[in-house]
Amino acid sequence: MKFMLLCYDDEDYWENAEPATHEAAIAEAVALTRELNDKGQYILSAPLAHSRQAKGVRVREGQTLVIDGPFAETREVLGGFHLIDVPDLDAAIRAAQLHPGAKVGTVEIRPGLEIAGLPD
Repeated sequence: MKFMLLCYDDEDYWENAEPATHEAAIAEAVALTRELNDKGQYILSAPLAHSRQAKGVRVREGQTLVIDGPFAETREVLGGFHLIDVPDLDAAIRAAQLHPGAKVGTVEIRPGLEIAGLPD
């Protein structure tokens, strides 16, 4: 079963963290992806650039509006993701618990939906 682990980070925390703290968290996340890969459960992971670099696109009544950044009323913003293929929700929760971002932010777990006609 495919799950998306959406990693919501407190960008202020990471901007103010010591470089060694940030490097250790990255190493921990990489180790998690390697562990998942060794079990045949890893599909894809990627960190995201700072939310200051984000853009949103809305099309309303044929007009395109490009907006700056996310419109989140929270300190936590989407900082990256992991797409995994594990047996069940419990396994996805175990993976999320091991992610370093869960210690200072939130790792949201979303089941993937199968839609006919999408490329593999």
